[in-house]
Amino acid sequence: MKAIIPVAGAGRRLQPLTIAQPKALLQVADKPVLGHILARVESAGVADIILVVGENSAAIEEYVRSEFPRVRMTLVLQEEPLGLGHAIWLTREAAVGDELLIVYGDTIVDTDLSPALNTAADGAIGVREVDDPRCFGVVVEKAGRITHLVEKPDEPVSRLAIVGVNCIRDSAALFDSLDYIVGENIRTRGEIQLTDAFQRMLDAGKHLVTFRVDEWNDCGTPEALLETNRHLLEGSEHEPQGEGCEFTPPVYIAPTALVKDSKIGPHVAIAAGAQVRNCVLKDCIVNENARLADCDLTNRIIAYGEEVRRPPQ
Repeated sequence: MKAIIPVAGAGRRLQPLTIAQPKALLQVADKPVLGHILARVESAGVADIILVVGENSAAIEEYVRSEFPRVRMTLVLQEEPLGLGHAIWLTREAAVGDELLIVYGDTIVDTDLSPALNTAADGAIGVREVDDPRCFGVVVEKAGRITHLVEKPDEPVSRLAIVGVNCIRDSAALFDSLDYIVGENIRTRGEIQLTDAFQRMLDAGKHLVTFRVDEWNDCGTPEALLETNRHLLEGSEHEPQGEGCEFTPPVYIAPTALVKDSKIGPHVAIAAGAQVRNCVLKDCIVNENARLADCDLTNRIIAYGEEVRRPPQ
């Protein structure tokens, strides 16, 4: 089995955080978003990883090789942001013929994948019931078998949202569907959609089922990133270190971060190489190599290498 993780998105909803750093490497709790995803993929026993990347791929490649040395990584370039279906289609030479675990690059999913990995069906789509399905691809099912899929429905045909982790056993059927959609330039809401490929598999008589996802953490907006950071820090046993500091857990501080004379927490994550001096931080994420001094911040995300100081009185 191979895992496909699309991380080519420009992260426009997260700008300016994503100007200096790829979205996949933004810190959340004790590691970057991609680190959480890869840790879960590795724990499922999948070591062959295909990353669909954009032009700014060097930092992603360096991170994976450094932090996940056992992973066998293949990089596939998506030059234009034509949609998730297009991103998956680009992996066809590296992936066709293998069983596939497709994990979206802006979602951290924590669930038992064994029902999906061991399904007898042609594919299993991870779902979770949501209050407002209009922002998601959704599935309509009967007795656990998918009968129909809709991308961001205007009318709520189902509340079972596709949450970003899918297991496809018949990858040849998936790529046949994507070949047709790309070749005919079939777009939904302006993009080549993976949901449409799943629907075409159904139309061809393939058997797709659902499996329920226990925890689903979105990382697509600053607000969602902070909420995910809070959730992942809860229950952490990490003991933060700092000189002359007062900590209110949960707090994560990377071993190479420097934190002095500050009040930190709750729900603060400080990434590698960051420096924090004489600050009060609550509900904050401080990304790599940021510099903070003499400031009082709540509900803030500090970008890679950003400097924040309290202005002189």
